[in-house]
Amino acid sequence: MILITGGSGFVGRALTRELVRRGLPYQTAGRRAGACDVVVGEIDGSTDWSQALAGVDLVIHLAARVHVMNDKAIDPLTAFRTSNRDGTLNLARQAAACGAKRFVFISTLKVNGEETLPGHPFRAGDPPQPLYPYGVSKREAEDGLAEIAAETGMETVCIRPPLVYGPGVKANFAALHKLASSGFPLPFGSIRNRRSMVYVGNLVDFILRCAEHPAAANRTFLVSDGDDVSLPVLISRIRASLGKPARLFPVPPFVFTLVAKLLGKQTFAQRLLGSLEADITESRTELGWIPPFTMADGLKEMASEYGSSSGKR
Repeated sequence: MILITGGSGFVGRALTRELVRRGLPYQTAGRRAGACDVVVGEIDGSTDWSQALAGVDLVIHLAARVHVMNDKAIDPLTAFRTSNRDGTLNLARQAAACGAKRFVFISTLKVNGEETLPGHPFRAGDPPQPLYPYGVSKREAEDGLAEIAAETGMETVCIRPPLVYGPGVKANFAALHKLASSGFPLPFGSIRNRRSMVYVGNLVDFILRCAEHPAAANRTFLVSDGDDVSLPVLISRIRASLGKPARLFPVPPFVFTLVAKLLGKQTFAQRLLGSLEADITESRTELGWIPPFTMADGLKEMASEYGSSSGKR
């Protein structure tokens, strides 16, 4: 039996659909009745997982306090640690005690850092350099899982994805997709950054590879589509999937940086203009994994969803 936390979320819904397709038994656990099979309440260091873990061999832990641009928490680091570190390690300890064989933890590429130089991607073995509370909390969870694995013998796998996209995605990628779908000319033609992303179908396939492959035990892996793109290329591809022309014109990047500084939006500008690449060579060679979907496949699915929702309006 597989236990999935966060099964009602964006990635969780895609994962459960794939498990159904493969005929694999699972149950979901979460905070609210109606959104999961087993209700555990808030996920922190004191959550009781006993009912959810009964008969479970494999845990896939998706649930997390995710990164937010305008965090309203008085102490964001403590809030992230409570859920992402303490909640994860509490679940892992109980899973080991209940006899689970493997624990797959969905971390984040932000454990490696916030930005790379173009052509110099992060690797799984690089020294972690998280800059913000979300990445810090995930790194601390990874460290704690390694200790639990050593103490109990339960195998752990940490997966660090970059930005995940696909039908139903929200937040930054949804906003970018909406902007691109407008068809208005956009001033991004001169941006030469490089960013890794992962289509949700590829991430789900990789999670299940890590869940079963012997070589994944007690390892950390990066995952992406293996097709890093600049912002103008991404917008061009989104518009192509919608049957629209690129319509990009050049504005020097320093103009964006200057405007962002004046508006106090430097972090937003960094996410828009900066590079963040993941090297997935180890994921390919150690696990024999090849992304089953291209970016064009993922964007086509999003375009189909966009067309359906547009038709309803």
